[in-house]
Amino acid sequence: MSVAFRRESDEEHKEPRFELPLPPGPNLVTASGLRQAEDMVAALEAEVAAETDEAALADKQRTLRYWRTRLVTAELAPPPPADEVAFGSRVTFRLNGQQRTIDVVGDDEADPAAGKIAFSAPLARALIGTGPGDFAGFNGKANAIEVMSVESIEN
Repeated sequence: MSVAFRRESDEEHKEPRFELPLPPGPNLVTASGLRQAEDMVAALEAEVAAETDEAALADKQRTLRYWRTRLVTAELAPPPPADEVAFGSRVTFRLNGQQRTIDVVGDDEADPAAGKIAFSAPLARALIGTGPGDFAGFNGKANAIEVMSVESIEN
């Protein structure tokens, strides 16, 4: 029989499902970020136990593997210095004439809409190491950011 008439399984034509990518570098977290990872693992374990659809189960198991890995590799960051932007800092700054306040947090905690920026983000990297009254370059402009105040995030 010709190969043209042979029915191959549908599995051969599916796109491979790779694991969710892990951010490079250390998995630094705040106390709130550690609780978030613990809560995600617990919620996903419950969803996996209750799931009956095979495709949805595979997807939830994949997500659960990601969060278990993130929980196991989580490193609770030490408290930041009082007068310097670092991981775990809440910083108020002026950029392009607008004042903003952000928290510098871990990659999985980041939620820009809620003012939580990952420590690996360009804005956070520009701010880290500065203190109140300092200016920092950003987006190709020298002194684009003026740091107004820095405090530790309340967990």
